[in-house]
Amino acid sequence: MGSELMYYIPLMGVVGLVVMIGKAMWVNKQDAGDANMQELAGYIARGASAFLKAEWKVLGVFAAIAAVLLAWSAELTAVAAHTDWVIAIAFLIGAFFSAFAGWIGMSIATKANVRTTQAARTSLAQGLKVSFNGGTVMGLGVAGLAVVGLSTLFIVFLGMYVTDGNANGEQMMQCLEVLAGFSLGAESIALFARVGGGIYTKAADVGADLVGKVEAGIPEDDARNPATIADNVGDNVGDVAGMGADLFGSYVATMLATMVLGREVVSADNFGGMAPILLPMVIAGLGVLFSIVGTLFVRIKKDSDSVMNALNYGNWGSMLLVAVSSYPLIQWMLPETMQFVRNGVSSEITSMNVFWAIILGLVVGTLMSLVTEYYTSMGRRPVLSIVKKSGTGHGTNVIGGLAMGMESTVLPILILAAGIWGSFELAGMYGVAIAAAGMMATTAMQLAIDAFGPIADNAGGIAEMSGLPKEVRERTDNLDAVGNTTAATGKGFAIASAALTALALFAAYVGMSGITGIDIYKADVLAMLFVGGMIPFFFSSLAISAVGKAAMDMVKEVRRQFREIPGIMEGKAKPEYEKCVAISTKASIREMIAPGALALLSPIIVGFLAGPEALGGLLAGITVSGVLMGMFQNNAGGAWDNAKKSFEKGVDIDGVMYYKHKADKPSPPHQAAVTGDTVGDPFKDTSGPSMNILIKLTSIVALIIAPHINENEAAHVQVPAATIEHTVEVAADGTTLDVSERF
Repeated sequence: MGSELMYYIPLMGVVGLVVMIGKAMWVNKQDAGDANMQELAGYIARGASAFLKAEWKVLGVFAAIAAVLLAWSAELTAVAAHTDWVIAIAFLIGAFFSAFAGWIGMSIATKANVRTTQAARTSLAQGLKVSFNGGTVMGLGVAGLAVVGLSTLFIVFLGMYVTDGNANGEQMMQCLEVLAGFSLGAESIALFARVGGGIYTKAADVGADLVGKVEAGIPEDDARNPATIADNVGDNVGDVAGMGADLFGSYVATMLATMVLGREVVSADNFGGMAPILLPMVIAGLGVLFSIVGTLFVRIKKDSDSVMNALNYGNWGSMLLVAVSSYPLIQWMLPETMQFVRNGVSSEITSMNVFWAIILGLVVGTLMSLVTEYYTSMGRRPVLSIVKKSGTGHGTNVIGGLAMGMESTVLPILILAAGIWGSFELAGMYGVAIAAAGMMATTAMQLAIDAFGPIADNAGGIAEMSGLPKEVRERTDNLDAVGNTTAATGKGFAIASAALTALALFAAYVGMSGITGIDIYKADVLAMLFVGGMIPFFFSSLAISAVGKAAMDMVKEVRRQFREIPGIMEGKAKPEYEKCVAISTKASIREMIAPGALALLSPIIVGFLAGPEALGGLLAGITVSGVLMGMFQNNAGGAWDNAKKSFEKGVDIDGVMYYKHKADKPSPPHQAAVTGDTVGDPFKDTSGPSMNILIKLTSIVALIIAPHINENEAAHVQVPAATIEHTVEVAADGTTLDVSERF
């Protein structure tokens, strides 16, 4: 196929979108239950749509302003040779695709939830089929749009900028710099969608739990709780729309980083030297196709079968297909040896080592998911230890969860470090990037498993609010418990892929900024390293504080309704659900601005004031600190959540069985578990999952401004030799030393 290969890549994404449409049509044809169930599902769908419309109004203004600034900066005389105003168009397309990917997921989730509830009245197997197909729509939509969008723009920009056929020349660099605008648009929207959706869902969740469960003593998702609809809306805008935009941005950033580094690989191949650049897009396209195959393995026959095993079979099956197909693909595309050239220094890369780097990326992703599953699953040591500590009160529950979250960073970091080291030894920085591409290849499958969770959670809420038979809620609880674990493993996968992607983006930034490396012996670099390490903490503080503020408003509103509307507790009066939905919407839109501004502005300020090398120090600090914060918060929050769910299924503490709500309020240990879950909610659904976007977004911003700050680098660091004065220092023995060279 030669140079025509690039034209087949968008077609693979189109296949994913076609299958997505078929799955969506199938879900829509399923029975949506009785009128009461449909009414409750309607509240959730309308609330989710209202939030997205309000969010998009704000983000539309942001995108327009950002696009104008990008176009203006690109046309500045000093940097016109490096980039083009077309970057603004790429930014807007990326922003639109990211928002659209989130909308696809939310739209199907708000239809699949009630249909899963109805299907669960038949069997657990049917409930899994509907909920997982709903998640598959989101997974294929996100991956399909990413492959189609990035590869199509690459073809367009390649035709615009590369006119001499030199794939590794300055014209290719310009093409990829403009393409980075697509990734910036995607990640910018992803950050606001993730933070805004996270604030929304956790404000409602905390308000519903604290007043409904602890104070009023009514079950979770009870129709008498005014915040329960807002809570279910939050599952869709945070864990579905937010996650869809998030993984879309991750997918695009991974491909882009590998393509940028592929530009520095000299390859005598049959694709005009572009094989290292095309390879990550081809792997992504094949990953979409193999994810479709993987979904066929997700099925159970009877209620006693393991839902988690069914999901794992699909996940591992798609990964195995990527691994097996990578060998002939690489042998066909890449020559036996290549050269990675940077700053005049050449190092050899072999095609076999590129293959092993992809395999290593798949192994790292699998191990990260397994470790996260261990730390967040019901019945395992970490969750059981938190359950046991709940028996002695709220404080010991919180202490146990914090300790377990901190412990949970050890194995993932060692696995990630080994993956980085190993892939670098195999194929240098290109190896690290292609390992991330391999890890992200089955994003469609990963996201399908992830999105299945909030659909199952909503299904359980509708079953509870509708007063369906006990066995229906038991089936939806089974799906929800597995979904809670898959959500945590999905976040572990996302933060691992983000770390590898950020490292690849970091290497690409070093190449584009014109510097040779990052020297931490320099005071400005070391200072920015510490500042970068602080930013994830400050970002988390802003996000968690926003949840706290919004939750306070929600608690006050729920208490007011219980107090002022007679007949709520007796089920004779319907709560004012819309007021709780409005509180979460208003708070989330207001509070998402500050964390987003911090992520976007910090690299710009440091880059222009302190220079490219200091900015490199900032990126290094953000990456290391952000990865650790993300792992800690995701795992602690997931473990707290499943500790609470353990009580709701029935759990033994020192020979005493504690069950879900009895005739009165939950037991004291159960109340302690609810408190721990309340603390963990903003950890796992707001600030924690935002860390992976933070570390990638700052790197992408740095990559885009690199040509601009590089123009000023000479003036920033060069000092005429004539102005250097000799400095004399007197040693202890009385001799004099010329120490000028130290500086």
